[in-house]
Amino acid sequence: MHRDDFAMGSWRLPIVKFNLFSYGFRPGFLFAGIAAVLLVPLWAMSFVSGTPLGSSWPPTLWHGHEMLFGFLGSAVAGFLLTAVPSWTGKKGVSGRPLVVLASVWLAARLLIATSGWWPAPLIAAVDLSFLPVLAFLVAGPLLRPRNRNAVLLVVLGVLWLTDLIFHLALIRKNPVLADHALNIGIDVLLTLVTVIGGRIVPAFTAAALRQQGVQGAVQSRLVLTALAIAAMVFVTIGDIFWPDTHVAGAVAGIAAIVQGVRLVQWRTLRTLRQPIVWILHLAYAWLPIGLGLKAAAMLGGYAIAAFWLHALTIGALTTMVTAVMTRASLGHTGRPLIVHPLITVAYVLLTAAAVVRVFGLSGFGLSFPLVVVWSALFWTTAFALFVGVYLPILWGPRADGKPG
Repeated sequence: MHRDDFAMGSWRLPIVKFNLFSYGFRPGFLFAGIAAVLLVPLWAMSFVSGTPLGSSWPPTLWHGHEMLFGFLGSAVAGFLLTAVPSWTGKKGVSGRPLVVLASVWLAARLLIATSGWWPAPLIAAVDLSFLPVLAFLVAGPLLRPRNRNAVLLVVLGVLWLTDLIFHLALIRKNPVLADHALNIGIDVLLTLVTVIGGRIVPAFTAAALRQQGVQGAVQSRLVLTALAIAAMVFVTIGDIFWPDTHVAGAVAGIAAIVQGVRLVQWRTLRTLRQPIVWILHLAYAWLPIGLGLKAAAMLGGYAIAAFWLHALTIGALTTMVTAVMTRASLGHTGRPLIVHPLITVAYVLLTAAAVVRVFGLSGFGLSFPLVVVWSALFWTTAFALFVGVYLPILWGPRADGKPG
């Protein structure tokens, strides 16, 4: 590690430098992992045993908001603060701006966790500051002429709007509207997964297969890309205006077909020897699965599809976030793109959490409390492994000695 020596008499005390705020992915990914380890067990204990939460918010809304804007929000920030410099060739954000962003995120989590002590407008103001600060930090490179990635600022704006509506609904004691806002926020992130996943999954798969001497196996047709993105936009529109109706179900069914066809062209079966690649495919596969279950629930009322939302949140969103965090942290710290065996175990555990949460009640015949407990156990163990393996990577210097 980088060290300076502090002389005191005949003693020389080493001062170990840490690199947590030297690049955006570091605090974003580490805080996301820590949030995942803490938030889900708290929710599970509250749900199963009635353990009171520090927050005065309705427990289900607290859980949904903190998973979306706490856990996933931190991960998205880490990704954008790392990807945007790579896309644009600009220097990444580091130092004081990252400290400010991380402080806003942490302050929001603490205020929400103790919301009974604070006025609701204060909590809302702090929480609603995070995404604008993030947008400000990435806006410069994204607003250059002819930059196709500038649309990401619109995505952040829409996501912020859902958070604003959530807080207004809480203040006005309208839990239905607050829940609706969270669902739209999830749709926004699923659209982001469709856009970004559609770039990185085939690109990383093709690179991995080239190392095996396989050329031209991965396709990525522009027509399917456009259809997949359009389908998710219509899913979002359907959920805004016709939530939980046959219209929303039909749109979800069409989107599931499009997403499934898109995935097929990426040659998933050729990636099974490389966990760092197949986890990307598995994450994307949860998109057509979750959308198909959503369609089945809304069009036919099938009991086995009742928990379709967690197929999309744990399955698609969380698995994709985990896949990106584990890969990007290695690549951007100068390490080989080979995940630790414990991270492969974490991938499996996270998948088990999704399967149990979605199918445990109707598919496996578990009681609902057991579904929550087992899913939370698998989830928490997976992210505990992530934090244990990646803490020194995210905290310490690059393996190659370069800055960043």
